[in-house]
Amino acid sequence: MNVYGKSNLQRSSMGCNNMRKLIVTFFIFFSIFTPAVYSAIDTFEFENVEQEKTFHDLTKVLRCPKCQNQNISDSNAELAKDLRNKTYELVKQGKTEDEVVDYMVARFGNFVRYDPPVTPATIFLWLGPALFILFGFLVLYKQAKNKARREDELDSVEEIRLQKILNQGDKK
Repeated sequence: MNVYGKSNLQRSSMGCNNMRKLIVTFFIFFSIFTPAVYSAIDTFEFENVEQEKTFHDLTKVLRCPKCQNQNISDSNAELAKDLRNKTYELVKQGKTEDEVVDYMVARFGNFVRYDPPVTPATIFLWLGPALFILFGFLVLYKQAKNKARREDELDSVEEIRLQKILNQGDKK
C-alpha cells in the first residue's frame, strides 16, 4: 500500500487501462478525420471499351495546369476534376483523341500537353537543354585550353631562376 491507498499492482493496471483508452481514442479520431476518407473516387460509365480506353489515355496525356507536374488522372485539384469531367463529356460525344486534345489546347494552350509540339514559342524548350549542355562543354574546353597554355608559360621570376639553374649546370 502506498499513500493513496492503492497497491502498486492496482496503479499499474489502471495505467494500462488509461493507455488502452488513449490508443483507442486516437485510432477512432484519426480514422474519422483522415483526408483519405473524404476523397471522392470518380466513376465514369462508358458505352464501350474503346471510349473507356480513349478516356484513360487522354487523362494520362493531359497535364493539370494547376499542378503542372501531374496529369489530370493523378491530380486531386478541382481544375483537374473539371478537366476530367469535360474530357468525359467530349469522349461520350464521340470526339476523337485529337479533337479532345485540340479543344484543351485551344482553351489552356500547349502547356496542357505533356509533349508540346515544336513551334517558335516552344523551340527553346526543346533545344534549351541541348544548348545548355553544349555551352557547358564549351566552357570546360576553354578552361582546359587556358590552363594548359598557362602551365607552359613562365613568369619573369621563374625565367630568371631557370636561367640561374641552367648557368650553374654549364659551369660544372
